[in-house]
Amino acid sequence: MFTRLTTAAALVALSAGFASAQTNTTTTAPADKPAASGTATAAGKDMKEWQAAPLAKTSLATAIATAEGKEAGGRAIDADFELADGKNPAHYSIKVVYPDGKLVEHGINADTGELYKSENQPFERYFTRLKVADFNNAKVSLKDALKIAEQKAGGGKAYEAEVEREGNAVEYEISVALPDGSKEIKVGPDGVAKAD
Repeated sequence: MFTRLTTAAALVALSAGFASAQTNTTTTAPADKPAASGTATAAGKDMKEWQAAPLAKTSLATAIATAEGKEAGGRAIDADFELADGKNPAHYSIKVVYPDGKLVEHGINADTGELYKSENQPFERYFTRLKVADFNNAKVSLKDALKIAEQKAGGGKAYEAEVEREGNAVEYEISVALPDGSKEIKVGPDGVAKAD
């Protein structure tokens, strides 16, 4: 009797272990490749921005157009893709300067393209050497610089753009996500691009 109970228990344990092995199989993407989650907000916290940005359903150029369209005369001067956190979805943080010198930071949902927040910011907090007139007089807009940078990088998707001063004009530094990493491209006031 004892032998039968031991054998029955062993068979139950074996079949439970087999069933568990079949149902707990998971597939993970390699650490350097994004998982196919479908949205930037669903991207894993262990992903880097350049890995999650290509999953965004809204491009940086579209997000900039949305932010600039919030008020007349706005010109985007800085844009960053940010991963989702407890308070925010994956989004683009876009700083827009207006002719009167007002600086507004807009949050654009990276998956839906909707504007979900706007906050006034002090211009001096972000730019010490640049003036509002420098942006208004720039021959190349941030949206134009994105296209130029993506072409120079050989494709990919721009996900961040910062502005610097180059002499008396603005210069954009743009990060482009590529399948194997990120590439920095500088676009000068004349629209000429160079890789860092």
